[in-house]
Amino acid sequence: MAVLRSLLFAAIFYPATALWVMAGIVATLFGRRPTLAVVLSWVGLFHWLARNVVGIRVSVEGTMPPDACLIAVKHQSMFETLEMVRLTRLPVIVLKRELADIPLFGWMTRRYGVIPVDRKAGAKALRELVAEGKAAAATGRPILIFPEGTRVAVGHAPPLQSGFAALYRAVGLPVVPVAVDSGRLWGRGLVKRPGVITFRVADAIPAGLKRDEIEVQVRAAINALDSTSQASA
Repeated sequence: MAVLRSLLFAAIFYPATALWVMAGIVATLFGRRPTLAVVLSWVGLFHWLARNVVGIRVSVEGTMPPDACLIAVKHQSMFETLEMVRLTRLPVIVLKRELADIPLFGWMTRRYGVIPVDRKAGAKALRELVAEGKAAAATGRPILIFPEGTRVAVGHAPPLQSGFAALYRAVGLPVVPVAVDSGRLWGRGLVKRPGVITFRVADAIPAGLKRDEIEVQVRAAINALDSTSQASA
């Protein structure tokens, strides 16, 4: 049954995504508000299909603060990338440049508002992240980052990437860590399993802490749902 549900999800969501991208391109001709509305409807479609086709329900523990902040999220699957757009106030998202360079889809993500990072560019990528992070903070929108840098398997808690601390220092915003356990149900393969995915929103951590202090607190908070996590060297 899980295989059939997953196949049906893929058969609906991915062709629909192509249509949403085209609609989004048209929407950009009419300004930012229509563009953001298209994005919200797309992530709404994803949420509806995940719940009603795959059988995944979302449980949110805690409350996202209404003010601008830096949202640091555990990253185990594609699920939280889309779901966090629905759960927050249309955040500017830090993502790998490869996604922002996909024809049409990448152009649409840039119009929505992302900070693409070239992980192979070293110090240059860090400088660009800081500059674009400051510009994003000036808009008043929250900024969403996956501080581990990439998706990690269930049970793993690698050190945070240096870009997180640099962005935290540059934007001067409090950090809201969010723990996620999506990897149990939404793996890298085709088959997704029904169940409950939890988002645990921790208390905001103030701006201005030293790098080691903020990294220790955020790392602990985003792994709070995984008692079996193993820190990587």
